[in-house]
Amino acid sequence: CVLMRHALEHMQADDGESSYFRLSTRALTQPKRASDAWEADALKGAYWLIPPGDGCDLVIAYQGALAPEALEAHRRLLDDHPGAGLLAITSADLLHRDWTAAGRARWQKQAPSRSHIAQLFAPLARHAGIVTLIDGSPSTLSWLGGVCGHRVRALGVEKFGQTGDLPDLYREMRLDAEAILDAAADLALD
Repeated sequence: CVLMRHALEHMQADDGESSYFRLSTRALTQPKRASDAWEADALKGAYWLIPPGDGCDLVIAYQGALAPEALEAHRRLLDDHPGAGLLAITSADLLHRDWTAAGRARWQKQAPSRSHIAQLFAPLARHAGIVTLIDGSPSTLSWLGGVCGHRVRALGVEKFGQTGDLPDLYREMRLDAEAILDAAADLALD
């Protein structure tokens, strides 16, 4: 509702532009939120569904309908990574455009600028790993490692044409909670 309202308002603004929404037939339970503080970050492209703890060494960054798998994996990783963060990405495009604009401003010696994603990643430990998860091309989120030099394991759809129910497809495409746990373990080996 927040993103749709913003998109409709933005589209009609003098300097506005169109918005792209990827819809899903998968019903997702919306999390209960204590406040509306998350909305401003969501409109910039990402927000912490579960903020990282001090010295966070692992983040799961997901986009779209894979929220249940990301939540399940996060819950299961907390014993080994008690400060793990869970980042909900609402627009990889907005995040990337903001990140490149901040870099361009620094390169052109304009006013110092820090991107939204760099601000979100500020509490992470330097050695932190990021597991990205999207039901699209894994390259869509793999650039997140370049923001602060973190290691990344990017999970996504690498082949097309399979049919089946979602749990079977996510298991086949390595987009389920087990795949996230495997990616997190792989990051720990680096």
